[in-house]
Amino acid sequence: MSQIFSYEFDTPSFKGKTSFNTGLYIDGQFVEGAEKQTHDVINPTNGKVTTKICVGTGKDIDLAVKAAQKAFDTKWGLNTPGSVRGKLLNKLADLMERDAKELAAIESLDNGKTFSWSSSIDIPGAIATIRYYAGWADKNHGQTLETDENKLAYTRHEPIGVVGQIIPWNFPLLMMSWKIGPALATGNTIVLKPSEFTPLTALRMIPLISEAGFPPGVVNIVNGYGHIAGQAISEHMGIEKVAFTGSTVVGRKIMEAAAKSNLKKVTLELGGKSPNVIFDDADLEQAVNWSSHGIFWNHGQACCAGSRIFVQSKIYDQFLEKFTAKAKSLKVGDPFATDSYQGPQVSEIQFNRIMSYIDSGKKDGATVHLGGEQHGTEGYFIQPTIFTNVKPEMKIVKEEIFGPVGVVIKFEDEDDVVRQANDTTYGLAAAVFSQDINKALRVAHKLKAGTAWVNCANTLNPQVPFGGYKQSGIGRELGEYALANYTNVKAVHVNIGQKM
Repeated sequence: MSQIFSYEFDTPSFKGKTSFNTGLYIDGQFVEGAEKQTHDVINPTNGKVTTKICVGTGKDIDLAVKAAQKAFDTKWGLNTPGSVRGKLLNKLADLMERDAKELAAIESLDNGKTFSWSSSIDIPGAIATIRYYAGWADKNHGQTLETDENKLAYTRHEPIGVVGQIIPWNFPLLMMSWKIGPALATGNTIVLKPSEFTPLTALRMIPLISEAGFPPGVVNIVNGYGHIAGQAISEHMGIEKVAFTGSTVVGRKIMEAAAKSNLKKVTLELGGKSPNVIFDDADLEQAVNWSSHGIFWNHGQACCAGSRIFVQSKIYDQFLEKFTAKAKSLKVGDPFATDSYQGPQVSEIQFNRIMSYIDSGKKDGATVHLGGEQHGTEGYFIQPTIFTNVKPEMKIVKEEIFGPVGVVIKFEDEDDVVRQANDTTYGLAAAVFSQDINKALRVAHKLKAGTAWVNCANTLNPQVPFGGYKQSGIGRELGEYALANYTNVKAVHVNIGQKM
């Protein structure tokens, strides 16, 4: 039998109890999985086991796909009008709003992010995304196309069918909402795999999905490992589209598996090494505050983190002084403490990965201007870290670290910084700080990135598309653009009089 996870929160930020099943959710039922395997979910603040979850294999993915296909053919897809799908999504958003504090507490327990962030950004953002796509459910129309008087031609936007979705551990519930919102709005059924590091909010969502009234089989959640369950989703012949958020390395494997199976549609939201450009006419205080948010928010575990900070030479020393003071003011500690800004990294694996990058920076001759060490002696905490005196060929400049580690680089003029900023295999996001709006927009347009922020950083909205250039991904999440990820366009030609 699958287990029930019960936990009593008694913290300065949240007091209350949560209880939910930790099995696989297939065809409206919790099951323990074909191989009856389990996985320990670890609390990143202390390295201790929080709970056990059931994990699935290819056999479980196959069962989930069959359940999803049956639901698509009989209860969902073209059988359920968009207006009804919209009502169910709005009901789900209402239930998430009702349980928002509990969801935020689970997210912080599971991921290590501070409750202040999960309750003010992650959960409200997830709710807003579901509600946004509820509004699209009956508005994703085709077109009537003019040909001649003997023909009526029109297009239909039809759901693809069974879609596979693989979400990451850095924003578990927010990324779940980014995936299921447009997929359900357009009439698809889902087989979703949360990260084995942070599966708890996805599992807590299952009772809400059921309570909202989604038929069994419409949403199936299979916990598991990427190289087993994730691989099975990518290869399965019954899944016609896969959406993945995660590393570029894994994204390549998913594309390869999809191509070798049934050539399923693929959308990928991958890594980044985003430039943050600060000109000498910027509002310095605001540039410092936003730059701090750009790299240290969510412990640096953001694909769009502004990890390469380019500062014009005239204000370099002044910026570095203020930026250092800002980083020193950020409290690292208990995610549930009301004054904590940064909690632990998500796992021991991620902690070790970040520390190895910090070590490589030191060995390569970069200057550790601030931090560079573990914070405390328990859990996976890392000090906010700033490197200076870096060179373009260093790993800490070229590769995504995915932690609270930024490099500060001097530049001379506009042409110089555009050249340096675009010298990367990634192209997810960029930021520009200047009070000359003409210059700011000119540079924003020159930077090869899917998102360009002007005088801000790391701000996202459900209405605005998000995705990358180059090796940062394929396709777009959010906004109207995401609907195309989950629909097939059918052209219908109707002869109204032409004779052969």
